[in-house]
Amino acid sequence: MHDISEDKHANLSRVFDALGSPVRLRILELVRETRRPLHIKAVANMLQMDYGAVYRHVEVLKEAGLVQIFEVGRSRVLSLLHNELLKEILVLALQIRPE
Repeated sequence: MHDISEDKHANLSRVFDALGSPVRLRILELVRETRRPLHIKAVANMLQMDYGAVYRHVEVLKEAGLVQIFEVGRSRVLSLLHNELLKEILVLALQIRPE
């Protein structure tokens, strides 16, 4: 990986940091399972967590380029980016350290 620039290393780190949280992985899983955008408030309810805490996790996922947030009226809706790539990354990661 000598040919990867410092910027690309930073981007990789951001993605892996975002995926390094069980809560963020669960958020991604919930949105992926529904196959449609979800209100962040609904995600918070499903996880039985405070909206603010979930929103902070969602912001990390957004900064990593894994999700996008849409404003729908006064609500924020969460949608996955790169659904198939994300699925592949998770499958590969499970091969590194199986259950």
